[in-house]
Amino acid sequence: MKKRILILFGLYIFTFTNPSYSQTRELGGVGEMLDGVIAIVDEGVVLRSELNNRIDIVIENIKLSQESLPPEQIAPMPPLSILEEQVLEQLILQEIQLQRAERFGIRVNDEMVNLTLSSFAEDLGLSLDSLPEALLLQGINYNAYREETRQRMIIEQLQQRDVFARIIVSPREIGLCLQKSSVSLAEETDYNVSQILISLPSNPSQADMTNAQNKIDEIYKSIEDGIDFSQLAITYSDGQNALDGGSLGWRKGSQLPTLFNEDVINMEEEEYSQPIQSASGFHIVKLNEARGVTEVIIDQIRARHILIQPNEILDDDATQQKITEIRNQIINGDDFSTLAQALSEDNASAAEGGDLGWVEPGIFVPEFDEQLNQLNHNEISQPFKTRYGWHIVEITDTRRYNNTEELKERSCVDQIRGSKAEEELELWLRRIRDEAFVDNKI
Repeated sequence: MKKRILILFGLYIFTFTNPSYSQTRELGGVGEMLDGVIAIVDEGVVLRSELNNRIDIVIENIKLSQESLPPEQIAPMPPLSILEEQVLEQLILQEIQLQRAERFGIRVNDEMVNLTLSSFAEDLGLSLDSLPEALLLQGINYNAYREETRQRMIIEQLQQRDVFARIIVSPREIGLCLQKSSVSLAEETDYNVSQILISLPSNPSQADMTNAQNKIDEIYKSIEDGIDFSQLAITYSDGQNALDGGSLGWRKGSQLPTLFNEDVINMEEEEYSQPIQSASGFHIVKLNEARGVTEVIIDQIRARHILIQPNEILDDDATQQKITEIRNQIINGDDFSTLAQALSEDNASAAEGGDLGWVEPGIFVPEFDEQLNQLNHNEISQPFKTRYGWHIVEITDTRRYNNTEELKERSCVDQIRGSKAEEELELWLRRIRDEAFVDNKI
């Protein structure tokens, strides 16, 4: 289970309870106090204990990632000094974001944390009540784990507010995406990619540019010499996924940062790019794996309904009686569409004779879906109640529908937004880092 926990929760700080976490720790042969301040970040601090805990998680994850590799492919562990530098930068960025979230009043309550931890426990085949004991068996303190989960959720809300919510996808961008996609969704591809980023400050000097260029060139040469890409990412990359070996995970082609979208699409698996320059720095990207996507065929129904809602004049019983009378009128030959236009209180569908259009099962409230699942073609339901009022519904048609093109357009929107998000997040992180006061004690 420890392996699953580490992989699922990534590189968040855990407080371990095993004996190796004593009051001192040897680093480079020098004993250092565990609880010393390692960095001052605006109005907060990063403690040596936080740094040490995070480093241990990183080392454990690196070991786990190498378990399935043959011995000749296992790269040596990066020097502790390199890990210290990388991990401390991650903790500094975390502290900056948490302080920023506090200033904006972003909070995550216990109920929200419980929902997230319940989902996590379910993935492990556990209940929320049994999670603390399971974590303790792995040497992980539940309260610290819970607080780190809360911090992660706060940061996600902050990034949503400051970055993702401000990303706009224009109709023109969607149109261009659809034009470029001359193949069907069945032929589109998902890409598993990794990157190494050497970042630049917000307003780089010529010396900054030269140093970053030289560093990325040295890394590129190391890749050509056969050094493992993920180890180089862990050691040198400034990207937020550096400690995961630079992994960006699975992305649709257009969901990749536009900077290297075309490079990746034209790569073979295990191929890597030349250094690429962007506003945030210099990148090298590697394609780990690619896979195709099949067409999407779904069952759809076409339905129409009439809704009558209780009000000051009609109580619930009277409303039920009225919808029953309307149903009887239809059974006796009156036109459903005409009655819906005249009487239904669902204004959106009433204008269309009660027509709800072609829909997929499962999109309505449970009571409505239950009726649809029971009806035959052209059968009118008995009156039933939902939170909106009393209904009758009829299925007028069914079909097997190729939803590929609609999904393709929806996919374009998601991909463009995702592509912009990756770039905007990197720039935003660099900006708030540059604006913060940081006194690094290492």
